[in-house]
Amino acid sequence: MKRIGAHVSASGGVQNAPLNAKEIGAKAFALFTKNQRQWFAKPYEQNTIDLFNKNMEECGYTSEQVLPHDSYLINLGNPDKEKREKSLSSFIDELTRCHQLGLLYLNTHPGGHLGKTSEEECLKTIAACCNHALEKTTGVSIILEITAGQGSWVGYSFEHLAAIIDMVEDKSRIGVCFDTCHAFAAGYDLRTKELCTKVFKDFEKTVGFNYLKGVHLNGAKSAFGSHVDRHHSLNEGNLGVEVFSFIMNDPRFDEIPMVLETIDDSKWKKEITFLYSLIDKK
Repeated sequence: MKRIGAHVSASGGVQNAPLNAKEIGAKAFALFTKNQRQWFAKPYEQNTIDLFNKNMEECGYTSEQVLPHDSYLINLGNPDKEKREKSLSSFIDELTRCHQLGLLYLNTHPGGHLGKTSEEECLKTIAACCNHALEKTTGVSIILEITAGQGSWVGYSFEHLAAIIDMVEDKSRIGVCFDTCHAFAAGYDLRTKELCTKVFKDFEKTVGFNYLKGVHLNGAKSAFGSHVDRHHSLNEGNLGVEVFSFIMNDPRFDEIPMVLETIDDSKWKKEITFLYSLIDKK
């Protein structure tokens, strides 16, 4: 089964996220476990955790269908030791918060070198941070999201993701999230079925579908290969819809959270319906 949803609001408390997901007919969802523009937040009260778990159960969601996203401030590749350690502390806090909620994944943009080190050095730094974070936490896997490669951000190629995974010691707690907009902007052409076949053959060879733990379903305002991260609605922009048809009919994408981050949340319910309509009924 395909598990389609969206990155829903957790306004008023994380316990509201499952309710907001159910409202749009989602079979998976993403959320921020705290304000994504802040480094840290006060610990969860037990009542919040209990309400989250209650709403998860009542709405029919399991932890495998949820793909939390960490703070946009975190940069595990920062070459400045003091700033990197602040990111790492915040990242560990986010992993801990996911564990408290009974969740299994934390999605992150790997990091950037800020023009002060090489990409190779940045990848090593990110992997070292991942190893440290995994040692300090339990139960939650780090999910590396492919990036558009904007600015000095790494993680925009399958080779980058594979290199980090190779350096992570606990392979059972590392995975990848494929973002359609980011991949397209990074130079992976997804505009036809044939091109999608080629890209995902490359993904299987370089990373491996065993590491695919989530997908972000986004149209692209950005141009192909532009390294610009600008999402669009599914039926608008430069990407087209063939990649969504490909994903919806490929069993390798079954039973993992696939979430919309498209720019108009008022369209999410229709976009979810549209995605399911792409499944070949033959």
